[in-house]
Amino acid sequence: MGVKVNCELVKKEKLIDGIYKFSVKAPEIAKTAKPGQFLEIKVSETGEPYLRRPISIFNIDGEIVEFIFQVKGRGTELLAQVEEGKLIDIMGPLGKGCFTVQEYNNVAIIGGGIGTYPLYELTKELKGKANLNVYLGFRDKSLVTCEKDFESIGLNKLVVTTDDGSYKEKGFAIDFMKKDIEEHKVDMIFACGPLPMLKAVRSYAIENNIPCQISLEERMGCGVGACVGCAVKVISGEEPRYGHVCKDGPVFNATDVEI
Repeated sequence: MGVKVNCELVKKEKLIDGIYKFSVKAPEIAKTAKPGQFLEIKVSETGEPYLRRPISIFNIDGEIVEFIFQVKGRGTELLAQVEEGKLIDIMGPLGKGCFTVQEYNNVAIIGGGIGTYPLYELTKELKGKANLNVYLGFRDKSLVTCEKDFESIGLNKLVVTTDDGSYKEKGFAIDFMKKDIEEHKVDMIFACGPLPMLKAVRSYAIENNIPCQISLEERMGCGVGACVGCAVKVISGEEPRYGHVCKDGPVFNATDVEI
């Protein structure tokens, strides 16, 4: 269970239309947060909308926690209106399941769309512990974000793809990852992104006996497993059971969850 704190918004950046990066001063959260965990953010002081919004942690820098979100509805629209210097009510870090950071030989990290953001802190943490090959996929050029952030880490390889070929490589990130894996063995795949992408990555990893960890993106009303709104079938023992993305995840071993 994370802590509930009022955090000062020290920096607000509009990355592209509809996507914002917030930097908040949150030492209580920063000192315990792990790659793959998330925050539950109160978007309004009026109680409307009532539910908090779950947003993944993008970056941890000392006492500063950064998160990136896309304006998709009333809640995130209100959050985008918060000005620098104001306080934001945040619960975190949340999520029992987080990415495993340890020594590897070669690692493939693949993200799609806004699912690329939870992978940045992971990539930072793995620097020096593995050869890092990162694959980021976007729908088109207008949605490409944080490329320079990943470049600044110093990677073995960074591949940026767009579905329509309007920027860098044309096609899907998974196809470029598969090609590289055929040439160079990897001992772990980390993935976060849209469900169709995660299904494809999971199937590929299982078929090829490659360890894989996936971060699921779900609407999580409470963030602690009480509202049962983010149920997912978990494979444990002989009988599958229903767990919760917020409490048991959001990161799972690919072989431990059905999607």
